[in-house]
Amino acid sequence: MDGVWRDRSRWPQAGRVLAAVTAMPALVLTGWLLAGLPLLLAGWFRPLPALLLGGALAAALCVYGTRSGKPPGGLAGRPHDTRDARGGGEVGDASAGHVWAVVGVAVASGVFNAIFHTEQLIVRRDPATYAQYTAWLAGHGFLPMPYPTAAFGGPDPALRFDSIGFYDHGGAVVPQFMPGAPLIDSIGAWLGGLSGLLMVPPVLGALAVLTVAGVAARLAGARWAPVAALAFAVALPILYTSRTTFSEIPSLILIFGGMALAADALGRSRGTAVLAGLSFGLAVLVRVDGLRDVLPVLVYAGLLIALRGRRGRGEAYARMGVPLLGGLLAGAGLGLVAAFFLSRPYLNYLSDSVRPLLVICGAVLLLTVAGAVAGPRVIPAAGRAVRAWRPARRLPEVLAALVVLVMAGFAVRPWVQTVRRVPATVEDTLNSIFIQWTQQANGMRPDPARLYSEQSLYWVIWYVGVPVVMLATLAAAVLVRRMARGRGLPWPLPLAIIGWTTVTTLWRPAITPDHPFASRRLVPVVIPGLVVLAVWGLRWAWARIRGAGYGTTAMRWLTAAGAVLLVAPGTVTSIGTAFTPVERGEAAAVRKLCAALPPDASVLMIERVTGDRFTQVVRAMCDRPAAQVRTEGGGATPPVPGAPAATAPDDGGADKTRDVAAASDVTRLVRRVRAAGRVPVLLAAEKVQLIRYGTPAQVVRLRTRQDERSLIDAPNGTWSLSIDVWMVIPGAV
Repeated sequence: MDGVWRDRSRWPQAGRVLAAVTAMPALVLTGWLLAGLPLLLAGWFRPLPALLLGGALAAALCVYGTRSGKPPGGLAGRPHDTRDARGGGEVGDASAGHVWAVVGVAVASGVFNAIFHTEQLIVRRDPATYAQYTAWLAGHGFLPMPYPTAAFGGPDPALRFDSIGFYDHGGAVVPQFMPGAPLIDSIGAWLGGLSGLLMVPPVLGALAVLTVAGVAARLAGARWAPVAALAFAVALPILYTSRTTFSEIPSLILIFGGMALAADALGRSRGTAVLAGLSFGLAVLVRVDGLRDVLPVLVYAGLLIALRGRRGRGEAYARMGVPLLGGLLAGAGLGLVAAFFLSRPYLNYLSDSVRPLLVICGAVLLLTVAGAVAGPRVIPAAGRAVRAWRPARRLPEVLAALVVLVMAGFAVRPWVQTVRRVPATVEDTLNSIFIQWTQQANGMRPDPARLYSEQSLYWVIWYVGVPVVMLATLAAAVLVRRMARGRGLPWPLPLAIIGWTTVTTLWRPAITPDHPFASRRLVPVVIPGLVVLAVWGLRWAWARIRGAGYGTTAMRWLTAAGAVLLVAPGTVTSIGTAFTPVERGEAAAVRKLCAALPPDASVLMIERVTGDRFTQVVRAMCDRPAAQVRTEGGGATPPVPGAPAATAPDDGGADKTRDVAAASDVTRLVRRVRAAGRVPVLLAAEKVQLIRYGTPAQVVRLRTRQDERSLIDAPNGTWSLSIDVWMVIPGAV
């Protein structure tokens, strides 16, 4: 046995190990979601069948997707396209040191974010919506959530069962978002209860570090993967979304995992191409925006199919077109099925953007099919025509210059445009009220129509720094130029996804513009994509300088200096909030609230903000029937994605008399609950709001910190947060 351990020739090649461990996160999530969604649609998403079926499928995909074979080009031997056009240096083979460095950064990231994890459970913004969605799925295993009208003596016009993040639709309560992230987060809830649920985001964040490093290793070379891992891990948006239940990190793992699997499949395995397509497509199950992010995959697959029949490497690559397209359509199809059956109100809310996107996707699909059919005849003729057209010889340089001009345009945009939106709906009005309040809190002149979208490139610069943006732009320009000349074959798909999503996201972020909340929009593709491009740009510069004759010592200093340039700016921005956990104490507050409720309680929220924040908490985590009593102000606030449950930090509104239900409605409902054989419990934010019904007791007194809401600067601190809930069990009325 000792001889086996001493004989290193029997150990797996480092490149193969790095390829496997960085592809596994996407394969695990793919297997889990493929099993979890059908179970949820059937109403059987319970621990035993989900863990058995999902675990078995995830394990099978990992074994198949990482089976032994030749590692991808960037991980062993000479990587794809590693020679500079002038004969620069090569990236060496992956070493054990590279593997350990990448894994070490990922583990350190996971531990760090676990230590400083948040506890966003009280529904104020999207993370708590996801947490409560997860709690319901983990506890019940089906959707939608039925009205518990019997627990309140039957239907009543004063009862409302919807709340922030949860729609009243078709006689039931429907969660706001896509089910992919809650399906994943349920694993933690089953294995570790509430504490397990809160630990899932740090684990996913660590897996995202592995995934991004794997893409960097395949495309830039293994020696640059640790730099990419560290530059990615320290960015504030990554820290932010790795500490609480967002959907952006799982989406990132699936999209960049798809890139890694697609790179592995080039000229090798059709089965791996199917897995790559599934990984891309299932991003739609996690975020409806994933449909836009993976649109370039559809075009790329069609292009590969159109190349069939060509000799040489093109034919080998063309063979993965059909399986890649099949996997993509299957995965995205499952996402659309989930959207239709489980998230219909959310799609209705987003209809102004989703419908045009679906039309674009349909048009692209038709063009892709037409191009794939006509490609073998059209492409050769088009190639000859382009080569014969003399101006086309400058096309590579023109395209490279266009890349630089686009980024320059985003840089000057704040000086030539101010993006505003006049409120046209109730949701728009609520967002404008929130923006105005945030402006006042930041000491700014009120301008509620502002969206701040013109600042989007500077958001990126806050979080990753000027060197990353400049190197990424340089890399994109060089790669576009190479691809226009028929080189750089591993890059078309990654560059298309990164470029398309970066441009569309920066042009229209479509999010409430306070930070760090708005930074989540940069997480699935923009920040990891720019980091991968930046390390490739650093490698390109390194290769050219080494080709100029500089020695080993100089190259080591250059490598160290480049790594510092990529990592330091993001670290400087993040350090202001990295060591400050927010919304701590909410887990204990929820446990205390649940413990205070009688087992046979029917809970009535008689004040608006308490109803917005706690209706779903009581329903999902306390497992008690809960409803709001309509108030003069209209009852529940519409579930606006991203908008907080209140427009002020503590109580959500100045006109408190309109936020409390009429006494006649409350008294009638209390009598009806007692007649149904249950115990009526009333909740409100202040003692005075309950005093007429009995002797109130305070069941939640939370004093903690919340995220800053910065509009024009990088966030560098936190704000205070106070939440109070009072309870009364009315006597005979």
